[in-house]
Amino acid sequence: MSAGPSAAGSPAGALRHVLSHLVTPLLMCIGMGLAYLGAFHAPEPHDLRVDVVGSGPSAQVLAQTLQDKGDGALDVRTVADRATATEHLRTQGSYGAYIPGRTPELLVASASSDTSATVVEKVFTQVAAGQGAPLKVTDTAPTADGDPTGQGIFFLLVAVSIGSYASVAVIGGAGAVLRLRVRAAMALGASLVVSVIGAVFAGPLFGLVDHGLAGLWGMAWLYSAGILLIGVGLHTFLKRWTTLGVMVLFVMLNFTSSGGIFRPELQPGFFGALHSFWNGAGFVEGVRSHVYFGGHALGGNLLVLALWFVAGLAMTGLAGLAERKRRTAGAPVAGSPALPEADAPAEEEEEMEEAVGV
Repeated sequence: MSAGPSAAGSPAGALRHVLSHLVTPLLMCIGMGLAYLGAFHAPEPHDLRVDVVGSGPSAQVLAQTLQDKGDGALDVRTVADRATATEHLRTQGSYGAYIPGRTPELLVASASSDTSATVVEKVFTQVAAGQGAPLKVTDTAPTADGDPTGQGIFFLLVAVSIGSYASVAVIGGAGAVLRLRVRAAMALGASLVVSVIGAVFAGPLFGLVDHGLAGLWGMAWLYSAGILLIGVGLHTFLKRWTTLGVMVLFVMLNFTSSGGIFRPELQPGFFGALHSFWNGAGFVEGVRSHVYFGGHALGGNLLVLALWFVAGLAMTGLAGLAERKRRTAGAPVAGSPALPEADAPAEEEEEMEEAVGV
């Protein structure tokens, strides 16, 4: 029987406990503000590749004028014909192609990025107006009917990500007493369920894609499994800071660099650099490539997702080594009293609190 209330159970102890745990949401607030506002608050084009179709002096002059007036916003080149310009759009080598003439035409590929297409259209609408002619816009790669803004894949990324990193908290906290191999198996199982939910959202429920659903599901599983394995492995080392850790990796840096809202050419360089190897960008660009661009550059995006999955396997492997070492170091010496079983539930509860950051 206890002689009196413990320090932790006193009002002062409870207050210290709450204040110490408030650090996590406050850091999340700061991190989310820095990441989202830094990435999205003032999108401006830089080195946005566009083509001017034509090989004569007038096309060269127009291209050079746009390059000079853009002051780094545009990267303008001339191409010989419409077919070449269309191929550049298909391979995402450019984000707009202007065909001058009496009835000027602009070719775009909104499936590559609706916001980039909008920026390009604004630029060349002004060019056509200067020539006294209305601009005809032709979309060479329109999005599915269920995704008119072209941002549905990004919001699918958000849903799959939340399902994945929220599962990390449950597996790491409620499953803290389980062996790591069991938790890793649960992570793979959870990723399968999350990816199936994502495929249902993308196909039959909202029609974000009108074909290629099996490939989308495969990429969703690979993406989700990478997050879950990394998160479960990190929990061994970070404990109650795991929630903050996965939020930094898979929300703050991930959503902002995915290219789902603004491509790197409309963002600060830091997020553009992350876009080249972060897993969210691998998923978004991989799905775009698979569904709209005939698989162009799909291999590189799959490699990104696969490397994050391998990183998850490596993280769980390191966690397994660390947990084995702790068990060995904490094994009771012969003749020493064992830990009372009544303490186990309290330890498990603390593990769960630490996992979810409360």
